[in-house]
Parts: sequence; C-alpha cells; structure tokens
Amino acid sequence: MKQIIEDLSRPELMPDPTQSVSIVQTHISIVFIADSFVYKIKKPVNFGFLDFSTPEKRKNFCLREVELNRRLSSGIYLDVIPVVFDGTSYRLGAHSGETVDHAVKMKRVPEDILMKTLFLKGTLTDSHMKDVADVLARFHRTADGGARIERFGEAGAFKVNTDENFVQIEPYIGRSIDEKTFIALKDWTEGFFSKHGGLFASRIAQGKIRDCHGDLHMEHVCLGDEVAVIDCIEFNERFRYCDTVADFAFLLMDLEYHGGSAQAEKLWDFYRMYAEEG
Repeated sequence: MKQIIEDLSRPELMPDPTQSVSIVQTHISIVFIADSFVYKIKKPVNFGFLDFSTPEKRKNFCLREVELNRRLSSGIYLDVIPVVFDGTSYRLGAHSGETVDHAVKMKRVPEDILMKTLFLKGTLTDSHMKDVADVLARFHRTADGGARIERFGEAGAFKVNTDENFVQIEPYIGRSIDEKTFIALKDWTEGFFSKHGGLFASRIAQGKIRDCHGDLHMEHVCLGDEVAVIDCIEFNERFRYCDTVADFAFLLMDLEYHGGSAQAEKLWDFYRMYAEEG
C-alpha cells in the first residue's frame, strides 16, 4: 500500500485535473482528496466484523458502498474505478496495465456545509434540523424491510451488538472507563433486555426494523441545497439492519456528545413528528 499511497499523492496521476492531493487514513480505508473529487481505497484488512482481505471482496464492497449511499446522497457517489499498475506507477481510472484494486469515486463535499461544521460555528438552525428529520424519516419509512431484516430487531439479535460492545470495552476498564461505570452500564443494559422483551416484538410488528444507515453522525450529514447523508455502513448488515429509532439515535448522541443537548431534543421532536413516533 505504501507505493500506492506515494503514487496517488501525485496530482498528475489522478484521473481528473487537480492542483493538489491530500490523504486521510482510517483503520479501514485510504482517502485521496483532490480539488473536485474524492477517491477511497479500502485497506486489505479483516477485523471479523469487516473483511476486505481480497481484491474481489474490496471491489464488491466498493460497489455496495456506491449502491447503498446513493439512497441518501444523489450525485455524490459517482462510480467504482480501477486502481491500475502500468509497470511504473499506480494510477486511478482506465489505463493500460494490471488492475490491482478498486476505488470509490465521489464528488468532494465542502466542509462548510457539513452539519458538524454548522453546529460548531453556531449556525445550525431549526430549519436545518427540520429538513434533516424529514429526510431521515422518509428514508426510514421507505427503506427495505421484510422477514430477513426484521429478525435483526429481535431482542436476542440486538443483544449480540451490546454484548460485543462490552467485551470490546472491558480491556479498557481503568483507562477510558472506570469499573463502577462499566458495571452500571452493563447491568442497566441487561435489565432493559429482561424487562422489555415485548417492546422489541412490538417494534417488529410496526415495521420499524429496516435497512438503515448504520453510522449517522453530524459529519456525514450535508446541508447544501438539499440534505444528503453519506458514508453508511456497507461492510456488515448486522450494523445496518436495525430499528429506525436506534439508527436515528446515533445522530442525537453525536449532538449531545458535542454539547448540543438542546438541539438534540429539538431534532428528536422534529423526527418524532415526521416519523409518527410516540
């Protein structure tokens, strides 16, 4: 990957004209940010919940990423393009040589229209939040459902996620969370499942388990001429098939985490109205 990163940081090797290329890396991808477009290559990793270990899997997940994200972001996810080695350098796009990988090509979204940017600048308005709530309520209402997806809303299936969270957090007791808080959270969660099994069944009966976004954060919500939401979970259905309220709660928690409790309450009120939640 080192040579790919070095080569694709050169503007002349980009498939579209650009004056500069900046690079952002996460634990699962390398993102090349050009003047007008963004190109994302998935890293060859396997974390269990995510498997990008082969070129074929990475290509398929690139295709899936484009398909799924187009549900909420028209005109941003443009294509899946090859990563080609021409014998000298790695290039993006249609070139002679060996196709070694694939990348998602996206339209670059200006930072200043992201919900997180507006919130931090103090310019996130009630009108913005109404629009976000409306778009997400309509998305949740029309997203795929059905028996295969609905089983992920069962209490036992939901508990798989929370159990996994506690297993992954436990090694960090005393470092990022104290033991008393950890035990209290775990006990409260266990108690909720034991007391509210009927609630999970009720939500399934209401058709509230859908193929959702799976990772709603303010930095994924674009507030331009129309609301667009990017970067949904493509690599694990278990993270995306969920209760619509659980999906929306990610965005509320992100607002609260950044000090926006009042805005989170308003956003929830707007969503409840549009989604007809009690």
